[in-house]
Amino acid sequence: MSEMKTNTASAMTMEELKEFKGRSMAQETWRRLLKNKGAIVGMIFMILLVVIACAGDIIYDYETDVIGFSADLSQGPSLKHPFGTDQMGRDVFARVIYGARYSLIIGVGSVALGLVVGLILGSLAGFYGGFMDQLVMRANDILYAIPNIMLAVVIVQLIGTSVFSLVVALSISSATSFAKITRASVMTIQGQEYIESAYAMGLPTWKIILRHVIPNCLSPIIVQVTLAIGSNIISASSLSFLGVGVPTPMPEWGTMLSDARQYIRSAPWMCIFPGLAIMFTVLALNLLGDGLRDALDPKLKR
Repeated sequence: MSEMKTNTASAMTMEELKEFKGRSMAQETWRRLLKNKGAIVGMIFMILLVVIACAGDIIYDYETDVIGFSADLSQGPSLKHPFGTDQMGRDVFARVIYGARYSLIIGVGSVALGLVVGLILGSLAGFYGGFMDQLVMRANDILYAIPNIMLAVVIVQLIGTSVFSLVVALSISSATSFAKITRASVMTIQGQEYIESAYAMGLPTWKIILRHVIPNCLSPIIVQVTLAIGSNIISASSLSFLGVGVPTPMPEWGTMLSDARQYIRSAPWMCIFPGLAIMFTVLALNLLGDGLRDALDPKLKR
């Protein structure tokens, strides 16, 4: 009986092994990601947020940047206004929905721009080494020594307060992180056999970097992307709260908090709901990032 159980267990193990070998890396990553409840919650929240932000006009048809002189000035939450109204009679729920557009555009745009720059610089530094590595890394260290908010404030003041200037300012801090991660990943795979085979086949260096080096460095970079988006959303809201981010009357979450801080005692809902929007968005991105890190970690294959 014990031998039969052992044979059955070994047979099941072989079947599982064959099934594992039959999956692609994307399929295996997705399967493992679905086992992480926190990552699923974060992913569902982000999907809903993107859908609501894109379909804001259909879901809730309220003007967000026009002062509404009516009897609804600074009214609390109700059926007509689920999140209440602000000091100018504007619906807070509609402004939170519209504010998601600005936060997502700034967060995703700054990370995308920083990712492109960081991938290029990190790949060159890690692949070539020597003078190129020293030049990129020393410039990276200089930028790291400057606080992100201070650097962003200087850039925004030079370019002007707008969504574009925030994207450019926050992309610099993102690029430094991506450059370091890419460099470290490139240095670990630079001496692999498939890289030497590509050289032996006569492929130019730029093709080797694009086809073989960067694709094999994507696992830690994908995780960093989700975490960086959340970090940049907080930074953008902080800059808007300080008055150097998205200008009023645009309903960006940080700008809404800045406008409502003087009413925090008399109309606390004006601060609570934009703050909760920031908190839950960043929390969802962090949960998704943690799940991706576990799903892409080769040491946790199961």
